[in-house]
Amino acid sequence: MNVNFNKRDPVYVQVIRHFKEQIATGVFEPGQEIPSRRELANRLKINPNTAQRAYKEMEEAGLITTERNLPSKITRDEHVLKSVRKELIMEAVDDFVRSVQSINVPVDEVLELVQEKYKDKRDDKGAKYD
Repeated sequence: MNVNFNKRDPVYVQVIRHFKEQIATGVFEPGQEIPSRRELANRLKINPNTAQRAYKEMEEAGLITTERNLPSKITRDEHVLKSVRKELIMEAVDDFVRSVQSINVPVDEVLELVQEKYKDKRDDKGAKYD
């Protein structure tokens, strides 16, 4: 597990984002056990209290579940899993739109360029995105 921390955002927020990205990309699967708080702190070289705070926030958001003394697990709740993916997509779209609007590019031109780039990337990977 490797997280490149930035200096802008609190570390616990970055840990949560990392988990969301891993969930959205399928690296962490529904029901999968995740490292203990102490193990996560050791792996990421962060304060155990920071790991605790990240897990607490993820539990409150329904991303992970913890039952008594059993290991924490990624949720199996399909609604939560879909909302994580949508949240990450919307963040990326918002960032993109903000940067494109700052240089006054017409939406039609943007859409055309996005479709072109998307097809190029699809062809590069042999993937099928339509």
